[in-house]
Amino acid sequence: MPKFQLPLAKFAALAAVTALGLSACGGTSEASSSLPDDITTVTIGVADGAEPYWQVYKKVVKEETGVDVEFKNFSDYNQPNPALDQKQLDLNEFQHLQYLATYNTKNDKDLQPIGGTAVYPLPLYSTQYSSTEEIPKGSEIAIPNDPVNLARSLIVLEAAGLVEVEGGADSTSTPTDVDTAASKVKVVTVDAKMTAQNLDSLAGAVVNNNYAAAADLSDDDIIAQDDPEADSTKPYINAFVARDADKTNPTLLEVAKLYHDPEVVEAIKKDLGTGGVFRENSGEDLQSALATIEENMKADSQ
Repeated sequence: MPKFQLPLAKFAALAAVTALGLSACGGTSEASSSLPDDITTVTIGVADGAEPYWQVYKKVVKEETGVDVEFKNFSDYNQPNPALDQKQLDLNEFQHLQYLATYNTKNDKDLQPIGGTAVYPLPLYSTQYSSTEEIPKGSEIAIPNDPVNLARSLIVLEAAGLVEVEGGADSTSTPTDVDTAASKVKVVTVDAKMTAQNLDSLAGAVVNNNYAAAADLSDDDIIAQDDPEADSTKPYINAFVARDADKTNPTLLEVAKLYHDPEVVEAIKKDLGTGGVFRENSGEDLQSALATIEENMKADSQ
């Protein structure tokens, strides 16, 4: 899952997450419900631990705080949240709020974001048209069929004037919410890895960053994308996540904040490209947004 765009974004289908029997690691204690304020080692679960920028981040955190950062890399995106919940990590950084909300609601957990990292806009590509205005009425657009990226794709298409969603598109929207009579295009849901392959036969496709890179799509073929500053994109802000008991821990808050140190930002851009929009939302702001997302999910499930 490429960074900033889950399931994902770096990011993937929302499978139910099961508990893991991992051996304890990091600076936590099974007997304690929270970390000491002056913790000296912070273990962070990540999904791209081989990226060089993490070593720059580790260096900066040590220089600025004296804290040693240790990383635990996960290739299965179902693992970092249970590992954090079980106190085998102090933080994780691999997911956006929508993914976290799904984990919390499915598993009756209360992991909390403590600081934003970035958003990667989700692009609509077309190899046949250079703008959304050129797309003929009745054309078909492919979007990923996993719940997270499907809903986000509808946000992209509605903002571009291609579909109308009853009540307005949000992070819980589905194709059944689309007002087909009022929409300019028809939506075709396909497996995320197949979206780019549909560009030859359809008017356009919403393609995740990883699959766009694999298909060697050009930025010149992007004709729309979501606005990383819009409220509708807030569920897709990636964040450092802690246990609820540790969400105000001063050491963890400082460690998360240093993701935005200029030296770290430069390294991230070098490794991941410049398409990401860094977001420094506070923990309180993200926690409020997460609560709203979870409330909406619970309401939709009733």
